[in-house]
Amino acid sequence: MSALSAASAIASRELARFFTQRERFLAALVRPLIWLFIFAAGFRAALGLSIIPPYRTYISYETYILPGLCAMILLFSGMQSSLSLVHDRENGAMRLMLTAPLPRWFMLGAKLLAGALVGMVQVAAFLAIAALFGLRAPSTGYVTVVPALLLAAIMLGALGLLLSSRIRQLENFAGIMNFVIFPMFFCSSALYPIWKMQESSPLLARLCEINPFTQAVELIRFALYGQLNPAALGWTALASLVFFAVAIWGYEPARTRS
Repeated sequence: MSALSAASAIASRELARFFTQRERFLAALVRPLIWLFIFAAGFRAALGLSIIPPYRTYISYETYILPGLCAMILLFSGMQSSLSLVHDRENGAMRLMLTAPLPRWFMLGAKLLAGALVGMVQVAAFLAIAALFGLRAPSTGYVTVVPALLLAAIMLGALGLLLSSRIRQLENFAGIMNFVIFPMFFCSSALYPIWKMQESSPLLARLCEINPFTQAVELIRFALYGQLNPAALGWTALASLVFFAVAIWGYEPARTRS
């Protein structure tokens, strides 16, 4: 019961922090909406996409990038959650959380799941707005995509957790985010299919394939259309375990001053 109470308190704190920071909620929605309705027009003209593997069906470019933008929301949400960890370390709140009479991995895992829940709330709002403008997935896809979103949110949140274990000051976080978020996002299948990248640069296409963010995008993309991508599922789950294990190692008392 004490473990459930602690996890519930952490989740409640994260949700309360998120809903009281209205600017954060608006920023989480405005960013993907700009990509969806403004940048997509230029990318569609440049790429000339009409048939998108593996579906072998005609879909708009906006519909194609919808899963990638969902993953982008989760990526930024995971980084924002890790930013709050750095802030909590500086003001002492992190010390109190990690000295609770519960395993350190459990407390970090509860923090990770709470951050994932916040990210999924943002994705739900984004998909609802997109649906209002006619960009809809199959109705069953909104159900089958939930586990995919949860796993992707956990993986990206675990990556943020890993980064926060090595960052000591908020001033250093912005630079680290620029070296993580933008390469992961642009070197993936979020905005363009890998087969299209292959035509331009086989090396970049290979980098896209091994990018964990690509696996998260493909997991969401297939799930949104009621399909399962076993390879993406396996790689996303493996990356989640590795990132979380390294994050726990980084938060050990011998390696942190929290």
